[in-house]
Amino acid sequence: MLSEKVDFYSQLSATEKLRFEESTLDFLDKISITGIDTDVNDADKLLVAASAVIPLFGFPGWHYHNLHEVLLYDAPFNHDYETEQGKNRNILGMVGSGSMNRMMILSKPDLHEGFDQQRSHHNVGIHEFVHLLDKADGATDGLLEALLQQPFLVPWVKLMHREIEAIKAGRSTINVYGSTNEAEFFSVVSEYFFKQPGRLKKNHPELFDLLERVFRQDLA
Repeated sequence: MLSEKVDFYSQLSATEKLRFEESTLDFLDKISITGIDTDVNDADKLLVAASAVIPLFGFPGWHYHNLHEVLLYDAPFNHDYETEQGKNRNILGMVGSGSMNRMMILSKPDLHEGFDQQRSHHNVGIHEFVHLLDKADGATDGLLEALLQQPFLVPWVKLMHREIEAIKAGRSTINVYGSTNEAEFFSVVSEYFFKQPGRLKKNHPELFDLLERVFRQDLA
């Protein structure tokens, strides 16, 4: 199932595939995955786990200590967590806060679509797990301080702000949503990095090289 649905896994060596599988099983052993008005099957659970493992693959042994449960909804939702009534039901994923702290919410069809569209830059599962990594240092600000090595912190901040301005000016292939703020930029370009590394390297080589250092992964 991983070979069929997860392109990242398919590109790994035999040894790396085994580590990916072990990390997937470890995630599923620790984190509950619950369907809200929708059934949850093995494929759903596997794609949630793959979304979690991919950003952390360069950090063996690191876990999501700020997550207890992932909720799968049957459709996009709004800020009141409504999927059938109310307005602005356009949220595909969310890292919970307040009463929803230590939870993540994902739209199940959009989770699958992120892995089905191999030519797309988008993957809502990866997007939200990168937000969770960003949040691990106490602030969701586009700075992966819990994992980022100090020498790369200042170059990352400078490049991030330069790229955000390029998006706003229409001089970038990065999704315009990435210009919302630093946190969204980091998650959007991380989707791009893991889904279309060759395209990102061609269009934004400096950003690609720095993301390889941030995630400690060689996708070239």
